[in-house]
Amino acid sequence: MKILAIDDDPIALEMIRVALENFGHDVITTTSGATALTRLAQFPIRMVITDWMMDAMDGIELCRAIRKRKLSRYVYVIILSSRDDPVDAAEGIAAGADDFMSKPFDTGELVARIKAGERALSLETRDVTIFALARLAESRDQETGLHLERTRNYVKIIAEQLSQRSELAQTIHADFVQMLYDTSPLHDIGKVAIPDAILLKPGKLTLDEYEIMKRHSAIGASTLDEVLQSYPEAEFLEMARDIAATHHERHDGRGYPKGLAGEQIPWAGRIMALADLYDAITSRRVYKAAQSHEHACGVIRSESGRQFSPRVVEAFFDRESEILEVQKHFREAEDARRQILNARQDTWNW
Repeated sequence: MKILAIDDDPIALEMIRVALENFGHDVITTTSGATALTRLAQFPIRMVITDWMMDAMDGIELCRAIRKRKLSRYVYVIILSSRDDPVDAAEGIAAGADDFMSKPFDTGELVARIKAGERALSLETRDVTIFALARLAESRDQETGLHLERTRNYVKIIAEQLSQRSELAQTIHADFVQMLYDTSPLHDIGKVAIPDAILLKPGKLTLDEYEIMKRHSAIGASTLDEVLQSYPEAEFLEMARDIAATHHERHDGRGYPKGLAGEQIPWAGRIMALADLYDAITSRRVYKAAQSHEHACGVIRSESGRQFSPRVVEAFFDRESEILEVQKHFREAEDARRQILNARQDTWNW
């Protein structure tokens, strides 16, 4: 992460630079607030560490100036000060600072505060990225939106149930469940590269068309991996990439794109695979009518150990009633939306 450090004491500034570079950060330094504002315009800086007491423009004034600027990114600000009165800390936070530390500072504590800031920035990056990419996928297909909402709820329920198994507690925990819920809408992001004639075809695909459609898994995974390489701090992209890459793999190894089997398939992909198929069966599409929950359950039972991980299937049926509640809720929402669209169309035709 690129960090901007400001202190009008060159010795203190050098201590900050050395400490942060030893922990792998890219540090830009300056002794003035005015120059700091220039550096913010020149470089993609995400974090500022500034001394409070400085000539010309102090840390509080700098913080206010940063917040007034219409930057394309959020800048996390930590203020360092020898003033340790709680009133001073409150003033710093009120000016827009995200954190406040007393001087002289402990290097270990400063690094820990920076890590906390990185987590906060990662959450912002995650939410913005997921929303933007999911909207991109949705723009290609008017039915995608509710599919994304339904499947993210299905995977959350299934993952929560799996987290109750003692042998999986260290792998599928609360953070895993939340990240799965957040990133699952990106599972089909690769479909943005599939031609409309195939993606939106109202009938059955030919074998050649199906082969082209299958590429969306590898395309989505590759796209997300490229983003991850540029933003390695965005750890959520690892799960998003795994979901995109493996949600069409099968437990028996006959899936695509790599023919992974059993434990080779990440849990996120195994869970998404079942949720995706359940939704495909129970949802209406331009090329088919929705089938019943009971029919979908029959297919899932028959595919346990073949298409699906038996443990994922077991978790699905352990929470079947909740799955059905979600399915009914969104079916009603979809019916209501369709009625509104039909009413609008009738008005336009009139």
